[in-house]
This record gives sequence, C-alpha cells and structure tokens, in this order.
Amino acid sequence: MMQQGRVRPEEALISVIVPVYNEAEAIDAFLRQITPELTQAGVRFETIFVNDGSTDATLTLLLDRASTQSGLRVINLSRNFGKEAAMTAGLDHARGDAAVLIDVDLQDPPELLGKFITLWRQGYDVVYGLRESRQADARLKRVTAGLFYAVFNMMSPTPIPPNVGDFRLIDRRVIEALHLLPERGRFMKGLFAWVGFPSIGVPYVRPARVLGQSKWNYWRLWNFALDGIVSFSTAPLRVWTYCGIAIAAGALFYALFIALYTLILGNRVPGYASLIIVVLFSTAANLISLGMIGEYVGRLFVETKQRPIYLLEGIYPPDKAA
Repeated sequence: MMQQGRVRPEEALISVIVPVYNEAEAIDAFLRQITPELTQAGVRFETIFVNDGSTDATLTLLLDRASTQSGLRVINLSRNFGKEAAMTAGLDHARGDAAVLIDVDLQDPPELLGKFITLWRQGYDVVYGLRESRQADARLKRVTAGLFYAVFNMMSPTPIPPNVGDFRLIDRRVIEALHLLPERGRFMKGLFAWVGFPSIGVPYVRPARVLGQSKWNYWRLWNFALDGIVSFSTAPLRVWTYCGIAIAAGALFYALFIALYTLILGNRVPGYASLIIVVLFSTAANLISLGMIGEYVGRLFVETKQRPIYLLEGIYPPDKAA
C-alpha cells in the first residue's frame, strides 16, 4: 500500500555499506551478486566497504577492486573496533539518499534490495529484512536469539522486532538522526528502533553461509546481548531493588519464626545448614547486584572519556573533498 512520505529522487543514490573483518574469501562473490541487483533496481549506487582491522588479505583485495571499479570505496579503520563502530563509520561517510547495511557473507540476500528500494520509494524510511526461518543457524543459537529478543523487549521501553538483524535500508533523514546519537557503547539494532520513522519488514529465509567463517562466537554474542540490554534499559538495576525488598522480607519472616519458635518450644542450637544457606544466598545476591551496578558504572566511565567511536587509517580512493 502506498505510504504518505517524502518524494524520493528519480535518480536516487544508494550507499551500500558492508562491514568486513577477515572476509577475503567472500568479497568477489558478494560483488558478483550485488552489482546486477542494484543495476536492475534502476538506481545509482556506491559500495562502501568498511575494513574493521582485518588481518588477512581483505584490505589488499579491496584496494585492488577499488582501483578498477567505479563507485567502490574502502573505509579502513586503524584497528578492529567491532561491527557496530564499523557500521557507524559507513553511515558517517555515506553520500546516498538512502543507505543499505548488508553483510558480505550473502546470508543477507542481495536479491531483496530491489524490493527494499521499491518500498522506500513508496514512503517507508526504514525497510528491514525479517528472518522467517533461521534453520541455517545452530539450534542453540536459535534458542538463545529468541530468548534475547524476549528479554530485551520485556525490559526495554524501545522494543526491537524479533529476528531482525542489521540488514536494512534507511533513508537519509534516518541517517541524520543517527548522527545525533553520540554514545560510544553502540547497539545499532536498538538505535534503529529508537529513532523511529515509518518502517516495514520484508520476510525472507536466511540462507546458510557459504564462504568464510562467522566471527561471532557465543562469548561475543553474550557480551553483545549484555551491551544491548544495559544500553537500552535500567530494568536490571531496578530489579535488584525488588530483590533486596524480597530478601529483607524473607529475613524478617525468618527472624519472626525463630522468635516464636524460641518462645513456644524453647531455645535450640542453631543449625549449620540453614545458617550457611542464608549466608551464601545473601552473599550471592549482593555480588550479582554489585556486578550489575558495575556494568552501568563501567559504561558511564567509557562515555565520560569521550573517545571517538572509531579512528580512520584512510579512505580509498581518497575523498576529493578532503
């Protein structure tokens, strides 16, 4: 259905932003698939690869392709800053009327770009890929991903659509809105949801990765999930207030029980088991609550230092405006 929105330029420029880290195997296959799709969509496009501190031949290969293919640029970061910073760098240097964020491993199907652009022309400012099936992922990853979305949306006042990754098209005004969000601890899925604007999902079946290996192990995914929840919700802090009240209430009732027992049945020797259980439980609750507070304090520490989100080693070919 046609949406009311801003008129899109007839000869629109689309910036395709591709964060890469040790992805030399996948680059040529990606370019072979994405170029015809964008050409068929009838738009002008630029392809921006953001090299996030790769240690393999990724940078060498990208520089070679940039020297022979017009419209291909390489943003080379000074070291590995993480995917969220790499996406931010790509958006900062995008010149397009809209930008597409896409992974190089072809698990984000380039054939959806034509539909993304059509919906964007109809007035949607954000068009995102909605994963109908994740059978290509391991069962544990599917279960933990579902759990993350459920917990995040329960805690955060800004819910994010379940089973939606970074694969999306965003309008220029969404890009400008993201420029207004300077936080260093960046959870891009949350930021995309926070800025709002008319959005629509395009369902697709996520294929298996064919080339290269995923850089996301379970430890990195756990830290990523923790960053997302802590960045967009204070519920983990608030819950410990209620935990403290519950523990205090339990302690009060236990004290009343001991007092009544002593008055009615007389004094008895305290049991070691009950004592150690209470001590261990209280200690564990204190440590967990302190750890959660530490997560927030640590993020405050990072934000107050005001370090840049990323540093550039260079832009290739060099920006003529520079």
